[in-house]
Amino acid sequence: MDESYPDDELRRILKSVKTFICVGVSTNPVRPSYFVGRYLAQKGYKVIPVNPAYAGESLFGERVHENIDSIPADAPVDVLDIFRRPEEVPALVEAALDRFPSLKVVWMQFGIRHPGAAEMARSRGVEVIQNRCPKIEYQRLFWELRMAGFNTGVLSSKL
Repeated sequence: MDESYPDDELRRILKSVKTFICVGVSTNPVRPSYFVGRYLAQKGYKVIPVNPAYAGESLFGERVHENIDSIPADAPVDVLDIFRRPEEVPALVEAALDRFPSLKVVWMQFGIRHPGAAEMARSRGVEVIQNRCPKIEYQRLFWELRMAGFNTGVLSSKL
């Protein structure tokens, strides 16, 4: 399974999309799903949070939805960003493909891969990114990792 994505492809995706559904997002600010969703919202993306445990609460300026089917069908969704176990991925991808004709990308976070769900999405003309994080890719591709103190040459473990 090829998980090498050309930088130009990732950059094009991140520049062209506007709305992410983040499935499995947490309201706990130390959880990766929280700070990824928050970061994307701060970058100007609309982030629609999905987690049944927090349904009805507000996160990143949006109402948390119970599931994909509780999001209005006319929402202009571009990316399905998945923070769930691999065995849950096919049902999530199928629900998003059926509900949102505007869906352009299925993005599976670190450690999440599902070849069958990836093929399902690709067969419907939707791009698939597996085992990657849009926050990290955005920071890497648009030189923001330097702002966070990484790769600046200022700090070193050399003696």
